[in-house]
Amino acid sequence: MTSRVMLISPAMSAALREARFDDGCPVDPAGLRLAEAAAGSLPAADRVLVSPTVRCRETAAALGLDALAVTEPPELAGLDVGRWRGATLAEMSADEPEAVGRWLTDPSSAPHGGESVAGLCERVAKWLDTVADPGPGGAGSGPGSAGGSGPASVRIIAVVEPEIVRAGVVLALGAPESAFWRVDVPPLVATEFSGRAGRWNVRVGTSLGE
Repeated sequence: MTSRVMLISPAMSAALREARFDDGCPVDPAGLRLAEAAAGSLPAADRVLVSPTVRCRETAAALGLDALAVTEPPELAGLDVGRWRGATLAEMSADEPEAVGRWLTDPSSAPHGGESVAGLCERVAKWLDTVADPGPGGAGSGPGSAGGSGPASVRIIAVVEPEIVRAGVVLALGAPESAFWRVDVPPLVATEFSGRAGRWNVRVGTSLGE
């Protein structure tokens, strides 16, 4: 079975514009309009998933994906930045320069008391493995999936936090986790993964709503 996974980053919000660690900030009106303009342009999906954040839920709704059965798997939660939540990167760089420097260069570091980049990458890797698994319990299992008389591919669309996309790209390319921060994920961009048994190809950078 070939799994096709489209990861869509959320539309623009004040937190994204200010490089602020997400604090539940909603998508701004301009971002919503761009997402609404892209509604109807996405391919049909067997499953729709959403990171459990306000901006991802709002983006999915604006794209018209809320008309489908949407689930919010915990594996697709954004990076937990602990006590830095709600602050800007500039603020934390001024207040805790050594901690921020360590965080940006050492994927195993979590000076904020939350989750490390290495931990996030491991979490996303495990989730992609379940997507590629056609057996019982895998994300590709269920009615109409491979493993018998079903189709040879499953398509999943997920509106997720940018760091989930970064982790997926790092994994697909076989890059070291230290490359995580070198992957730029603009708002409302679709990144497509296709693979079989955990071997992924990636197509990056398709802007929506333009």
